[in-house]
Amino acid sequence: MHLLAATPGAVSDGSEAIDLGQSPAAVVVLSAADSELACLAQARAVLGAPELRLASLLHLAHPMSVDLYVDQVIRHARLVVVRLLGGRGYWPYGVEQLAAACRQNNVQIAFLPGDDQPDPDLAAWSSLPPEALHRLWQYLVQGGAANAEQFLRYCSHLTGAAAAWREPAPLPPAGLYPAGADLESLRAGWTPQAPVAALVVYRALVQAGNTAAIEALRAALAAQGLNPLPLYVTSLKDPVSAATIAELLRLCPPDIILNATGFAVAAPGRPQDGPFAEADCPVLQVIFSGGGEQAWRDGVSGLSARDIAMNVALPEVDGRIIGRAVSFKAAARRDEATQCDIVAYQPLADRVVFMARLAAAWAGLRRKPAAERRIALILANYPNRDGRLGNGVGLDTPAATMEVLRALQGAGVETGPLPADAAALMALVQQGVTNALSGRRHRLVRESLALPDYMAFFHSLPAGVQKAVSERWGAPERDPHFTPGELSCGHFDLALLCFGHVAVGVQPARGYHIDPASSYHDPALVPPHGYLAFYAWLREQFRVDAVVHMGKHGNLEWLPGKSLALSETCFPEAVLGPLPHLYPFIVNDPGEGTQAKRRAQAVIIDHLTPPLTRAESYGPLRQLEQLVDEYYEAAAVDPRRLTVLRDEILALTRITGLDKDCGIAPDDSEEQSLQKLDNHLCELKEMQIRDGLHIFGRAPEGEQLTDLLVALARAPRGAAPREASLLRALADDLGLGFDPLDCPMAQPWSGPRPALLAGAAPWRSTGDTEGRPPAPVVPGDHDVPGAANSCRM
Repeated sequence: MHLLAATPGAVSDGSEAIDLGQSPAAVVVLSAADSELACLAQARAVLGAPELRLASLLHLAHPMSVDLYVDQVIRHARLVVVRLLGGRGYWPYGVEQLAAACRQNNVQIAFLPGDDQPDPDLAAWSSLPPEALHRLWQYLVQGGAANAEQFLRYCSHLTGAAAAWREPAPLPPAGLYPAGADLESLRAGWTPQAPVAALVVYRALVQAGNTAAIEALRAALAAQGLNPLPLYVTSLKDPVSAATIAELLRLCPPDIILNATGFAVAAPGRPQDGPFAEADCPVLQVIFSGGGEQAWRDGVSGLSARDIAMNVALPEVDGRIIGRAVSFKAAARRDEATQCDIVAYQPLADRVVFMARLAAAWAGLRRKPAAERRIALILANYPNRDGRLGNGVGLDTPAATMEVLRALQGAGVETGPLPADAAALMALVQQGVTNALSGRRHRLVRESLALPDYMAFFHSLPAGVQKAVSERWGAPERDPHFTPGELSCGHFDLALLCFGHVAVGVQPARGYHIDPASSYHDPALVPPHGYLAFYAWLREQFRVDAVVHMGKHGNLEWLPGKSLALSETCFPEAVLGPLPHLYPFIVNDPGEGTQAKRRAQAVIIDHLTPPLTRAESYGPLRQLEQLVDEYYEAAAVDPRRLTVLRDEILALTRITGLDKDCGIAPDDSEEQSLQKLDNHLCELKEMQIRDGLHIFGRAPEGEQLTDLLVALARAPRGAAPREASLLRALADDLGLGFDPLDCPMAQPWSGPRPALLAGAAPWRSTGDTEGRPPAPVVPGDHDVPGAANSCRM
């Protein structure tokens, strides 16, 4: 049998015996909770008494570890307290051996449940009277620094020392932090008229005395000119906690909320279900990581899978703005007073400051009058040529940008005269410099950044960022977007034009003299000086209050750095800084939208896909469809033409290659081949395709709106009646007796032919029935006589 020395921060699996190396003391406390041990060590440091030993039960899993600890420490103590989660069955050998040793050596022992539920079996193994057991248990159940101090005072009292103690102080499920604070005293320390920043944390942190990150955030928010309103909750899903928080936010309306709790609260699409709904302000997600700082620094993923699920993915369901990880699990330190390896959670100063600055920026944007706000609208440009300016996926970006400009003007933002339309806007953009490197000397330079101003910004960035840019791209003067000056140090020419307080710009390329297609998503390609100069101008010269990247997708969110929980050396943060960021993004690509949310603190504003319509038939497909219709019509009225039509159809099918697409086998009969072709043509007609581009801020109209509604409501969206398939509801109302979403398309139709679906198009097969346009039903409020009217809109 090997005997190992305890390794700080390590967890024993019980396969090896461990020597904790502790000397005896009057009071011994064992617990599996690192946070509880850290809180008691902190309380011991404040009180200076009693003589105390703390140990983790995770280090006493092996029977020999228990025997050794009993011999070295337990039998010499005067009071032993064991907090055991899971009951005696979790640690049966330890309970039996400790109870026997304490009984033989006249040592008082208390076995306490590890949760808030009583355990009569543990009480029976204890030697203290029931009232003392309950009091010790409640000190730890209620938690917090004050209760930890009273716990140690009471332990001293039980060992015969003269120590004054108070009863355990209950910690409500939710309330103001620190526990026991009131609004009047909190407001007394506030700056009059300053924005209020609510900070919501878990009650468990307060219970464990794990409050270093809370205190750091409070101080950082105050330093940014905000009035911090720290709150704790058992859970935002707990009705009492949620009601308490909602009432406190009603009494102190916040301008910004920083939420450090995990999971989701509201159902998708129902933000009103959460306690923050009435506050009607942005909510930043602050991450208290369960991982270590060094692992975070060394890794590229940013967080563990557990942290991502709890603190990022699920809060995203509630629409949180994803911020940064501000606290990490520190390396274990040796507390000599208790001879215990203490694991605590420590804030990271620069991450705390970033979150405070981001909160201040959002609060400042909220408070600033519309006429004074400065906004940047950034157009994507991929590939980097003028023919691809403003190429948001599925979005008419120029027209959308004009809609946003008009909306800002209507909201009171100072814009000055605006272009007449999208074409005029893009003409102005192309008059100025863009990412195109040819012909730059003949283009307007409306905005520029002087080299000294750029260098001041560049040298404010982390040293690692500066080094990476310089090593990849050389000196700023080598950038093709830099123009030397005859009487100055030179400047960067920027693809920007201003309309009052609104700047419209073309997002810079990630590099030059490289293949844009292969480099756009390159995780290692750092941006050049001209890229940094563009955002430096927005931040330092224009003093922008918010940045709007128009449409999927720009390249900022693909710059090098961690996947999420970014550090100061990650390029999306170095470039954008703590700015409010809004991002109109096509609704059917949440994956890439998530990239912008997690890496660039973006608020994703989903926009519609382009209007959808049925593909219908065209070209050779249309010719084939007409021939197939003619073939089946001839079967009834002129059988003599069947052979000629069949040969023509099958020949055209082979010429166009449709025989392979349809799965027509060489040994298929002519009739089987025709049926497979008919099915395939019906399915092609029913495919949904784009009908133009969407314009952000403007709904489709007329036939485009009708086709889009039919496309969106074609498939079922849930189990509720209102979420049923429109086509199925229409088929039921008309008594057609078939499932239009699951039917053999080429099968001859023998069912009813309601007048509502009449038209000039052929009506021969089930596919023809499924494809009958239900448009007359969609825009209005139509009843089908004698039917259930499932499709009533």
